[in-house]
Amino acid sequence: MKLSDELPTDHRLATVYRIGAGLCGAILMVFGSLGFANQLSFFDTDGSQIAGLTSNGLLSLISLLVGAVLIAGAAAGGNVASTVNMTVGTLFLLSGFAHLFILDRSANILDFSMANVIFSFVMGLLILTFGMYGRVTGGLPHDNPYWRRRHPEQAAAEAAARGRATAGGPLRNGSAQTLR
Repeated sequence: MKLSDELPTDHRLATVYRIGAGLCGAILMVFGSLGFANQLSFFDTDGSQIAGLTSNGLLSLISLLVGAVLIAGAAAGGNVASTVNMTVGTLFLLSGFAHLFILDRSANILDFSMANVIFSFVMGLLILTFGMYGRVTGGLPHDNPYWRRRHPEQAAAEAAARGRATAGGPLRNGSAQTLR
């Protein structure tokens, strides 16, 4: 089974995915734009700071590209935005771990500092949370579109039971009437 087979295409959670992708994408676009506005050298690792984070031209370019991907995901909406959020959030977390190990080494071509690593972890968790909201948990409510898609037989049985309860007339003393 592919992940896309399991996802409903239209649901109210799509707004959460869009807002998350758009907000985080805009933050990254601003950060990248500030780096270019300050005319940072592409591979410079001298510790130039933008908004409290060290940066260079390459990190500014990557920030603009990732921000554009998130904004494109927000424009697409729905399952696309959720999947883009989960993918980019995971990449941010992996980047944080990778850069944690190469701080103060020549391999640190993006000029990461500890503040950048912490930002990468926080932004990754934020984006990942927006992507997984209402989609990934063991205790999804039965009216959640992901739960209904994963459990079609039980969802159909519950829908039929609700139909029988409303067809039987009003509830008396808190119990549903059953039809014969």
